[in-house]
Amino acid sequence: MLLDWKAIKELHVNKKMEEIMGTWFSLDLVYADKKGKVQNDFQNKAYHFYSPLFKAQMSKPFGLEWLEQDVEKALNYFKHHEDHVYEFETYFPHVHGVATKVLIDDEMVGTVIAYPVLKAELGAKELKELSKFMSDNGLPEDSEELVKKLQKLNDESFSYLKEMIEIVSEEAKTYHEEIIKREDRISELNSELSNKYRYHNLIGKSKKMQQVYNLLAKISSSESSILVQGQNGTGKELVAKAIHYNSPRKDAVFMAVNCSAFNDNLLDSELFGHVKGSFTGAIKDKKGVFETANGGTLFLDEIGDTSLSMQVKLLRVLQESTFLPVGATVPKKVNVRIIAATNKPLKEMIAKGEFREDLYYRINVINVTLPSLKERSEDIPLLMDYFLQKRCQEAGVPLKTFAKKTLEKLLDYHWPGNVRELENEIERLVVIAGDDKSITPDILSPRILEASESGRAQSVGGSGIKGIDTSGSLKQALEELEIIMIREGLKRCGYNKSKLSKELGISRAGLIMKVDKYGLDKRAQKKAAGE
Repeated sequence: MLLDWKAIKELHVNKKMEEIMGTWFSLDLVYADKKGKVQNDFQNKAYHFYSPLFKAQMSKPFGLEWLEQDVEKALNYFKHHEDHVYEFETYFPHVHGVATKVLIDDEMVGTVIAYPVLKAELGAKELKELSKFMSDNGLPEDSEELVKKLQKLNDESFSYLKEMIEIVSEEAKTYHEEIIKREDRISELNSELSNKYRYHNLIGKSKKMQQVYNLLAKISSSESSILVQGQNGTGKELVAKAIHYNSPRKDAVFMAVNCSAFNDNLLDSELFGHVKGSFTGAIKDKKGVFETANGGTLFLDEIGDTSLSMQVKLLRVLQESTFLPVGATVPKKVNVRIIAATNKPLKEMIAKGEFREDLYYRINVINVTLPSLKERSEDIPLLMDYFLQKRCQEAGVPLKTFAKKTLEKLLDYHWPGNVRELENEIERLVVIAGDDKSITPDILSPRILEASESGRAQSVGGSGIKGIDTSGSLKQALEELEIIMIREGLKRCGYNKSKLSKELGISRAGLIMKVDKYGLDKRAQKKAAGE
């Protein structure tokens, strides 16, 4: 288990404890890992020592080796004893150190040693022996002065010292636990983001959506630029986030910019930043999104709305990975993965001279084309159920249901606004339904009701189908027309409902509901008759 010893030494509590112990007892703290490697930078000339003896020791070529012997003695003791604090005689005779083990999850990961101190009962003879030993080992000739500066601690002072050094050990443990909690939380949040933007959350089981999923799974680990194309409301930003949060860059920043939301000057500052005084109102330096997203992913939405001059700047970033903030003279380096999106026909714009061909090929290394909702009508019921559950949960109301007629009309509608329009309609229905558990067709948006009726009226006017009683109600006539068209269509398509739903311009789920409603399923009829 690895500890950030540098951070542990710099903890406010530990720095304060070191200062108190150093001031009171003229000693220093030694941090060492479980292998005995000293983590202090004692050989740095700027290091502040509280103990004159220890400073003299570390100035000698063998000073660190002597210290490491003491560290090894402490670690060996802790390996064979359950004590948390160990008082021992150091390399220098009669000089003591007080060590404490650092425990993380009941595993010893290192030690902290308070060094050096003397016992209060030490006599003149022992002090003379220590002074001679120091001289013999090359310490300064004034070794007697060094000995005099050593603190002599009585039992009560030793007790205080042990308590204080245990506080240092506990702070190391607490710090590590907090780091683990923070890393676990980061991992949890990343997992939540990955789940939130995982590919199967791009709801849909249609063939076209399955093709999108397969492509996303293949490109997630690449670093290539990606162009996401599709009509408004098809979920281009959701795809960009799914790519990012399933890529090696998932722990870095995801930034999104709508290029159509700014004029050229503002977009320049938004993307690349500016320096103070570069224009009126630039009262301080500002980072652009390219710099903010460094190491991560930048989603450039509506890139087709950028001017030709802006396209030149974007091309430079893609080619050279450098950009120039507004008003700056020195370019900045950046490492960003670009995902661009547009609903515009870029190839037609290239032909008209409205979009740079070289930029197009730079951003379109990999192309992801999202189908419109009318191209995957079989996904509509899934999306309806998902949005209904989501909105009911957010509103804190019991889950509502769609009346059968409501389902029919929602499934028959063509959804020109795509998924976004569908989501907004479901949200509206949940609100207007109030306490009603069932969502009835009378509260549908007028455009949906009008589209349903006009579609049927057109079918009646141009059908040329005989056998419909025109003397009854319009509703009855429309139902008769539906029965005839669906029955004949099933025969013509060999009861292939997917094929017929495309011919009729309705969703497969809507067709199945009508087949069940009118009892037109030949196989179901045979089964009921016992054939």
